[in-house]
Amino acid sequence: MVGTSRRRGRPVDGSLHHELVPTRGLFRACRPPIYLGFAATLWTGPTWTRLRRDGELMQRDLKPGGLEAPSIAGVGKAAPAHYYDQETLIAALRSLWGRRHFNLDRLEELHRNVLVGGRHLALPIDEYERLETWGQANDAWIRVAQEVGEAAVRDALAAAGLAPADVGALIFVTVTGVATPSIDARLINRMDLPPGIMRLPIFGLGCVAGAAGLARAADYVRAYPERVAVLLSVELCSLTLQHSDLSVPNLVASGLFGDGAAAAVVTGAARCANGPRIVASRSIFYPNSERVMGWDISEQGFRVVLSADVPRVVLEHVRRDVDAFLAEQGLERSEIAAWISHPGGPKVLLALGEALELPAEALALSWKTLREVGNLSSASVLLVLKETIESVRPAPGSYGLVLAMGPGFCSELVLLRW
Repeated sequence: MVGTSRRRGRPVDGSLHHELVPTRGLFRACRPPIYLGFAATLWTGPTWTRLRRDGELMQRDLKPGGLEAPSIAGVGKAAPAHYYDQETLIAALRSLWGRRHFNLDRLEELHRNVLVGGRHLALPIDEYERLETWGQANDAWIRVAQEVGEAAVRDALAAAGLAPADVGALIFVTVTGVATPSIDARLINRMDLPPGIMRLPIFGLGCVAGAAGLARAADYVRAYPERVAVLLSVELCSLTLQHSDLSVPNLVASGLFGDGAAAAVVTGAARCANGPRIVASRSIFYPNSERVMGWDISEQGFRVVLSADVPRVVLEHVRRDVDAFLAEQGLERSEIAAWISHPGGPKVLLALGEALELPAEALALSWKTLREVGNLSSASVLLVLKETIESVRPAPGSYGLVLAMGPGFCSELVLLRW
């Protein structure tokens, strides 16, 4: 709707009134403003608001992220007990692929270039050779996914000060295994979650699913502001390893990806939470890019599709997409205090830093996560988020941007405010 009419709110104190005026050609409804003094900011979202007192008009551009936004109340993580440094993993793969007269020096070069120091594995390392079929690997995935998934959800709920009975929605994301009933359904039984819980299992988004899942959880609690949504990511990448595939993408993946789980508790505006608020999100799809990343699925399981074009896609698109998204919120890149990026790999992180013109320290936590546990697909960005909340602790009022890319090819941006 475009026009000149205005909607007058109730008096804030005596002669002071508020009005809404069009924003980008639209009228937006808002809650009654919170008056914190004559020069106060009124939390009504990204809307121009006018204050009138004795005929005087004042205009303020309200920054996004007001009291009506959903909050991240807690983030949790869990990992299988089996952790191996990269040298141990290289030695195991040398033993496996050396029997086929593969160039083992090339294997070591690829694995060291990913700059991963070690990774968690779903199973003890000597059990992988006994997995002869995809069915056996997927059965192991179902078992371990429930174990680490439950642990991650409980960790997140504890951080939020909530109990399983408080959960109104459970969003489950993965790209490394399949199950019906899905893992979220199995966790309802294991954790005694409410029988009326809303379930949303999502398969196939890959690395972007951690950021996309946050956005979908925020959408849910915007509709039901008194409720609690939990996002759970479980990725057990080691169980997708193709023993017979000596392609460069599979060799790189065998050195880059690790196993683990992460969860985030997102609460609606009617609940109190101390974490950052989810201000806005944006999904972006890049047409005709299906072969950049994904799976080829056969009777042997998941065979990785991983193009060397990923850094190029980052350089071509990310700056434009981020700038456009922030501009719609009245922000610029210089106003982002925390960059919470999925750690895709060294070349991707370097391309991201270049595209966004970031100082080296801006992506320090992404590099740290990559070095310590490898790329955990959709769970990785949630690990970076957890570390940001607990160790960086951005100043109140500052902004953060969660960003990830994944199969499609696509990206997801989520704007936070502390």
